[in-house]
Amino acid sequence: MPIIEKLGAKEILDSRGNPTVFASCALLGGAEGSAAVPSGASTGMHEACELRDGDMKRFKGKGVLKAVENVNGEISKFLIGKEISQNELDESLIKLDGTKNKSRLGANAILAVSLAFARACAKGKGIELYEHLANLYYGKEEKRKYKIPQPAFNVINGGKHSDSGLSFQEFMLVPTAFKTIKEKVEVANKIIKTLRSLLVKDNQSVTLGDEGGFAPKLSTNEEALKYLETAISSAGYDTNQVKVGLDVAASTFFKNGQYVFEDKKLNTEEMINFYQELCARYKIISIEDGLDEEDFKGFAQMEGKLGGQINIVGDDLTVTNVELIKKAIENKSINTLLVKPNQIGTLSETLQAIRMAKENNIKIFVSHRSGETLDTFISDLSAAVQADYIKAGATTREERIVKYDRLTAIEEHSLVINVV
Repeated sequence: MPIIEKLGAKEILDSRGNPTVFASCALLGGAEGSAAVPSGASTGMHEACELRDGDMKRFKGKGVLKAVENVNGEISKFLIGKEISQNELDESLIKLDGTKNKSRLGANAILAVSLAFARACAKGKGIELYEHLANLYYGKEEKRKYKIPQPAFNVINGGKHSDSGLSFQEFMLVPTAFKTIKEKVEVANKIIKTLRSLLVKDNQSVTLGDEGGFAPKLSTNEEALKYLETAISSAGYDTNQVKVGLDVAASTFFKNGQYVFEDKKLNTEEMINFYQELCARYKIISIEDGLDEEDFKGFAQMEGKLGGQINIVGDDLTVTNVELIKKAIENKSINTLLVKPNQIGTLSETLQAIRMAKENNIKIFVSHRSGETLDTFISDLSAAVQADYIKAGATTREERIVKYDRLTAIEEHSLVINVV
């Protein structure tokens, strides 16, 4: 087993200009790995806790010097010199923290160490990160074929990801009729450029939101869907080739038992009926967080009515947490699980969440966050566990593009089963 020789962290800035934690790990023998953790704007209430400094004189309280110091101090003292596996490291950090949500040491500190250690271990074995992660996930070392997940590109940003005024948070292109990740990125890129031209022609804003999609001032969510449909056809494709995905983030406009958006005030049943109408009019393949994050029974109703046609995705509902995933399974609330390592705070718990979902025939949708870095860990993770989908934003910002470039590199490097 590897022995940790050095461990350190520093504060860097994410794509929104907010501080985050960058950690580096060196093993005895010279192998090194590093990781930078992302941060979300729209977060589930049950997510693991990022540790922020709260000093309003620095970054409006969003500094992470305390989390960095926890890595450089307490965590380093605890781990350096130890011969340890990934699972043992993660379990040790959870115990060292001692809280249910990792709030003492900070999930951002713990995850940075967890991922940096995984990278160092892959380097030490002389294999690619996705190969090492697959060995961890499947519990044995062997040669495998790797499936590249279907990408979903967030091209119109609403909700907490922009100031567009749109209530739904993400409108995504899902190019399903193409074989390779390289082709899919090319198709998405062409449609994004076409969409930009359409928006400019209509004197709409082409300002970019947090995830690289456009943030036009549209009056309704359906108007955004119409723009996507027009962009797809104008770029030379049809909606059988390129479908649409939604991240509604419905908790952000759920007030006093009603979904309040545009000129509407809908109860759960009416909201589900609204989605049924949208699905009848547009080629929607996926709806994420369509209802409030506490409403497992409402999700089950939605899954019962629409789950045979589309992906009913749990994100804020499940926050990559096995206890909440278990509850979603018991209630039959979802057929697809969104996976964000920083929601739970360690690699081992992330793999455990994926394993539980897959064992219950729930699809896996690996995701970035709105506050991203140039780290490409999620690309390797998605290939390693044979995820069904991945979303990393639009092909307009570097911190998003690098994730797709890494998937392309994995596809070219390995024996790949492509999604058709």
